[in-house]
Amino acid sequence: MTIPNPIPFTKVIDALLDESTPFSPKYLNRLSDLDPVDKSLLEDIWSKVSIRRRNALLEDMEEIHMADDLLCFEQVGRVALKDSDPGLRMRAIQILREYELVDLLPIFVEMSEHDPDVDVRAAAAAALATYIFMGEVEDISPKRLQLVEACLLRLISSKDAMIVRRRALEALGFSSRMELVGQIEKAYASTDMDWLVSALFTMGRSANSSWKPQVLSMLTHENPSVRAEAASAAGELEIKSAVPRLLKLLRDSDIDVRMASIWSLSQIGGAGVRSALESLLESTNDDEEANQIENALENLGFTDEMNDLSLLDIPEDGDDPDDTLDDGEDEEVDADEFNQRRSEDDDEEEVDDDYLDELISEDDED
Repeated sequence: MTIPNPIPFTKVIDALLDESTPFSPKYLNRLSDLDPVDKSLLEDIWSKVSIRRRNALLEDMEEIHMADDLLCFEQVGRVALKDSDPGLRMRAIQILREYELVDLLPIFVEMSEHDPDVDVRAAAAAALATYIFMGEVEDISPKRLQLVEACLLRLISSKDAMIVRRRALEALGFSSRMELVGQIEKAYASTDMDWLVSALFTMGRSANSSWKPQVLSMLTHENPSVRAEAASAAGELEIKSAVPRLLKLLRDSDIDVRMASIWSLSQIGGAGVRSALESLLESTNDDEEANQIENALENLGFTDEMNDLSLLDIPEDGDDPDDTLDDGEDEEVDADEFNQRRSEDDDEEEVDDDYLDELISEDDED
């Protein structure tokens, strides 16, 4: 088999600068895994490429990476992270957060607090969730984890824009810090629906089953954004008693609620779930919904296997193997009943700057 010669990077550079010709998709793969020389060439001409083309390039990279995780656009992301345009910095963060790059941790901390653009600060705060999770599984040092937690706690209690504070709370969701409980309760009690949505999102990330009553109670909320986030949280927390309500939400008028419920049911599994999803797949005319159902059915196979294995575990004395609804609504929802109903419907800690500088400059110790 003959391996084709790689495209000379100078051709990619020329294509980026030639605004009279559309940028060919064949050059996108060449931007993966850039070596230091090629990255330097890209840095030299980056600001000369139009904002429109730079933005389209990063957007394409986000989409391609989702389809093919063998491609790595880390070096392009690093170049764009220094862009003068806030929209491009935000896209760069979205690309780079997927790679779990420890050396970017203090940079994201800095950007979350001091970038001049509010949306970039919010994106950087959201990206810090990666490092909270890495710290909880001991993939980074306690010192680094402490830096991120302290930053997020400062942001939550700061006077920054709501979107920044909300993203900070959501990012902290993976943390085992005791302060998180109080922050979630405060957001949950807010009369602002956006804060309630963030509280439910954070509950889902927390892996803390004590939030079950709050999540269940929001599955019937009048606001569709709240219902959707509660459905997602129920799946993340694997609340078995939420299944009857989630099955009912498959008939919700809001597409986001239905999409969240579809995936959550695949995370929980149980009697009637597969047949209900298969029936919905047969009846839906929405391509996006059909794709979600197909992915959910695939995930459900894995969930059912894990549930079968868990049946082999003998519960300890005092453990209740049955997770029941707190309000007596633990009825089974039969697939035929579901189909009939659907047919009818169709009718704070401080970390000083010296500490931050030290982390930026120190070698990776993890």
